[in-house]
Amino acid sequence: MAVWDDVVGQDRVTAQLAAAARDADARVTAEHAARQAPSPGTQPAPGQEPSAERSGASQMTHAWLFTGPPGSGRSTAARAFAAALQCVSPDRALGGAPGCGFCDGCHTSLVGTHADVEIVRTDLLSIGVKETRDLVRRSSLSPAGGRWQVIVLEDADRLTEGAGNVLLKAVEEPAPRTVWLLCAPSIEDVLPTIRSRCRHLSLRTPPVAAVADVLVRRDGIEPEVADRAARATQGHIGRARRLATDERARTRRAAVLKLPLRIDDIGGCLKAAQELIDAAGEDAKQVAEEIDTKETEELRAALGAASGTGGRLPRGTAGAMKELQDKQKRRSTRTQRDSLDLALVDLTGFYRDVLAVQMGASVPLANDEVQDSVRRIASGSTPERTLRRIEAVIACREALDRNVAPLLAVEAMTAALRAG
Repeated sequence: MAVWDDVVGQDRVTAQLAAAARDADARVTAEHAARQAPSPGTQPAPGQEPSAERSGASQMTHAWLFTGPPGSGRSTAARAFAAALQCVSPDRALGGAPGCGFCDGCHTSLVGTHADVEIVRTDLLSIGVKETRDLVRRSSLSPAGGRWQVIVLEDADRLTEGAGNVLLKAVEEPAPRTVWLLCAPSIEDVLPTIRSRCRHLSLRTPPVAAVADVLVRRDGIEPEVADRAARATQGHIGRARRLATDERARTRRAAVLKLPLRIDDIGGCLKAAQELIDAAGEDAKQVAEEIDTKETEELRAALGAASGTGGRLPRGTAGAMKELQDKQKRRSTRTQRDSLDLALVDLTGFYRDVLAVQMGASVPLANDEVQDSVRRIASGSTPERTLRRIEAVIACREALDRNVAPLLAVEAMTAALRAG
C-alpha cells in the first residue's frame, strides 16, 4: 500500500504533499547526478533534469505546518510525507510517485526507526527550551541516507515561548536538506513568526464513512463495530480505533453518557464530578504502571545502581533520578487532563444529540446506543437550555486549559448542567 492510504478523507492535502515529494525527489536525483558528472559540460541523463525548484515552480519547501481539529490525522499526514521524502523504490526512479509504502525508506520512516526521521511527541504539558535546542542541533546534521533530514514535531502547540524562539532560528535558516513538519490544532496555536515561514496545510474532520472504512481495512474491525465507533467519535480516527478495540474505553464512555441522568440534585452533581475526576486519575495510574516502572528500572541500570528495587544509587546520580520523577509527574498530570477532556468531548456529543432531537434535525445520532436517554432529556428541556449546557461543558474545558483545579471546574460544570 502507498504511504497515503492512512491519510483519511484528505484528498486535497494528499495531492499537495505527493506533488512536493515528487519535486523533492527530483531535486535529490539532480544533485546526485551533478556530483556524479565527469565534467561540467556533461548533460544530465534522461529523467535526471534539474528539479523544478530551480526554476521557481517547485512544490517543495523546508517547513510545513499541518493544522486541523483533533482526530483529523495531522500526525499521520506528516509521517506519510516524511516517508515519501525517504522513499527509495525503483518505481519512483522510473517516474512513479514517491511513497510506495514497501521500500526500506518508507517502512522505517513509518515505524519510527529511520536514521533521518525524528518523530517528536510529548507526554508532558509543554516542550521546553532544552528539548528544542536538541532538535535544532539534530536538524543541522546532513542526512545519513543522502536524502532528507526530517523533523516531525507532533505537538508544536505545546512549545513554550522560549522554545518557539529557539525553533524560529532553525526554521528561518534551515540546513539545505532539512525539512520541518510541525503539527498543531490551529494556526493560532503557533507563533506568528514561525507560521509565517511555513507552508500551511489545513486538514478537515474525516467523514464518518471514511473512518469506518479505514478501521475495517487497516485494523480488521467488524464493519458494524467500526461504523458505531466512527459515528460515536464523529470522525476522530484515533478515538474511534480505541473505542472499537478497548473494552475499558467503552466502559468509561458509557459511564460518562449516564451523567446527564444523575444530576437531579446538588448531591448528584458533586458525586458525578468526583467520579469523573477519579476515572481520569485511574487512567493516569494505569499509564504510570505501564511506563514509569520500566523507565525507572532502565535509568537505574544505566546509572549502575545496585540490583533490586531498593538498590542504592551511585553517588552523584540522584539528580538524574529526580529529573525522571519530575517528568513522570508532569506526564501523569497531562494524562489525567487528556482523559478528563475526552470525557467532556463525549458529554458535548450527548447534548449535541439532544439538540438535534429538539430541533427535529434529520441527522443520525452519534450516541444511538443511549437514544432513550437522549430523547428523555430532550423532551424535558428546551433547545435554549441545551445550548447553555453545551456552553457549560465548553467553559469547563477552557477552565482546565487555564489550570483551574479539575474538581472545582467539573463541579461547576455539573451544577450548570443541572440548572440548564
